[in-house]
Amino acid sequence: MTDPKEARIAADEATIIEYADKVIKLARDTVTVRFRFFDSALSKLRFENRIGLGGYVFDGENLFYDPYKLLEDYKKEAAYVLRLLLHVLFHGILMHPYRLDKTEEEYWNIASDIAVENIILNMEISEATLLKDTEERIILNRLAKWVPNLTAESLYREFMVGGISKDSEKKYADLFAFDRHRPRITYKDEPKEILTKEDWEKIAERVKAELKSFSKDITGVDSIMVNLGESTKKRYDYDAILNRFAVMSEEIKVNPDEFDYIYYTYGLNKYGNMPLIEPLEYAEEKKIREFVIAIDTSASVRGQKVVDFLNRTYDILSKSVSFSEKLNVHIVQCDAKIRSDTVISSAQQLKEASRDFTVKGFGATDFRPVFEYVEELKQEDKIRNLKGLIYFTDGYGIYPESAPDYDTLFVFDGEDEYRMPVPGWAIKVVLED
Repeated sequence: MTDPKEARIAADEATIIEYADKVIKLARDTVTVRFRFFDSALSKLRFENRIGLGGYVFDGENLFYDPYKLLEDYKKEAAYVLRLLLHVLFHGILMHPYRLDKTEEEYWNIASDIAVENIILNMEISEATLLKDTEERIILNRLAKWVPNLTAESLYREFMVGGISKDSEKKYADLFAFDRHRPRITYKDEPKEILTKEDWEKIAERVKAELKSFSKDITGVDSIMVNLGESTKKRYDYDAILNRFAVMSEEIKVNPDEFDYIYYTYGLNKYGNMPLIEPLEYAEEKKIREFVIAIDTSASVRGQKVVDFLNRTYDILSKSVSFSEKLNVHIVQCDAKIRSDTVISSAQQLKEASRDFTVKGFGATDFRPVFEYVEELKQEDKIRNLKGLIYFTDGYGIYPESAPDYDTLFVFDGEDEYRMPVPGWAIKVVLED
């Protein structure tokens, strides 16, 4: 026999879930009518109620919500649910849930929440206005004084460098956060369709195209475009790029793919010291052998920045690819002139150089002397099989007009909108925290 109390509780929960679903649907319809570029995301975004969740969780594919909390927030401010939906949709198109390279998760969560709220406030959507908006604007105006572009990436870099006090961290989190980020929650039922990172990338490109076409009809376009520029730009994997510097190298060792131990041991057993098949004495492997590291020693590139870059490069090379037994690595220091050239012949020397490095120079920057110097080394047969050059610089220099016959990476310690664009024949790499 059913307990009347349990039946009443179940009926109450069903009613709560029904009303919460209606509120969610109303917010979805409003977004679809006002902002057409979100329709494909809304058609795939999964909404699932979770009684006892106590709030909201967005993981890039799903918005999980506690129906009791949702109705409570809706009762306090009818605009809250619409604002919540806009908040998580902008997280999605700006790829915030997929930036797993951000090691300080709390800083990244705060930075991405601030960036999203800044966009929504700049859009001036009357239906999504909340009581806390005034306080948000005060903090955003204060942050904008030292972080001109309030993107998640710029804010995160600022927080990583300068840190945040515990009081500010709590205040930012309480004020700007709507949802919890990244935690994975098991589905009640496996969804037929889910949003993927690739889907969000397509949606982001569509948003950019629509904003360019209908920018006059939407307030706050500049803020959206700046954030989209950060989130959709190509990010090269420094690890993968350095692998391009590897070449096929014959190493004197047994090749396990070619060597047959059965025949070999059979010959030894039957004929004494005469194996039937000699082992191959070499194996081809892709290894790092020759490359050049150029260090711009102008006034803005020196000290710990250089040491950190060399350490990072060595760590990536040592973990991602094998070094050849015979290395020929040139670490060239230069500003407008060649200041020094340290030749590295072993992995151990490269490791030591990356940990104990003295910068020389500090003059103006000209990139051309390094490329001219490398050509001299090639002509003198001091470099025979160069695969690539890594140039660590602030970017304020004169680039060569023509492309060399090897890969070139210009590596920067952070973005800078005022530096000259990298030539089309080179690869731009921006190191991020």
